[in-house]
Amino acid sequence: MRIEQLGDGEPEIAVIGSIHGDEPCGRDGIEAVLADPPEVQRPVKFVVANEEALEAGVRYLDTDLNRAFPGDPDSDLHEERLAARLTAELSDCTVLGLHSTQSYDGMFALVDEITPMIRRVCPRLSIDAVVRTQGANEGRIFSAIPATIEVECGYQGSAAAAENAEQVIREFLAATGVTESDPNAIQESLPVFQLRDPIPKAAAGEYEVYARNFEAVNEGEPVAAADGEQIVAEEPFHPVLLSAYGYEDVFGYTADRIGVLD
Repeated sequence: MRIEQLGDGEPEIAVIGSIHGDEPCGRDGIEAVLADPPEVQRPVKFVVANEEALEAGVRYLDTDLNRAFPGDPDSDLHEERLAARLTAELSDCTVLGLHSTQSYDGMFALVDEITPMIRRVCPRLSIDAVVRTQGANEGRIFSAIPATIEVECGYQGSAAAAENAEQVIREFLAATGVTESDPNAIQESLPVFQLRDPIPKAAAGEYEVYARNFEAVNEGEPVAAADGEQIVAEEPFHPVLLSAYGYEDVFGYTADRIGVLD
């Protein structure tokens, strides 16, 4: 992993990108900020996490890094050793993690739970929603570093995702007092969803999705299809990370809309 810092002293704020090697937007967003650095009022560190997987152009070398936390420094697996190093490096920090998807062109945040920090920071980010993942965090960065906001920055590998990553980094730095903030740059009534169950995807040659992420699906409505065989909603829900080919064995996840951040 590569670590850079702006400002003097021991940072309590951190930005981490490219936990997955097939998501270069995190690295690209960090490098754009470092190439045109803001004036900082408190120190911040920037971490490009899985450089080896980035160089290989793959999601991971041995195992999914965002399912390997808190890690094992003595493991034979690259990502488990890396997760242990990241946990030690970031455990005392408030962290922004940058990701990208094959399911959504906008930005949304994933958080462990709705804390005062989340209520303070997330409305100052250019995101469409907040997804609480509490109860589904085994091996994720939240399990080791709960004061983390993960932001999905757009379509994987796109220029827009890299631009979104730079934008949300700068917004996060302002929201956490690293840089000067705009008191008027606050969203009202940001929707909050609770992640629920995965939507299974059977082995097939062709997949389709009919529902749209974050839009309500009613009981009995078709959600997706595998080789033409439809999956129908058994109860109402809102889809999250729903895509035809984003995951090997699930289409995405169900979620409940549970309120808004005021």
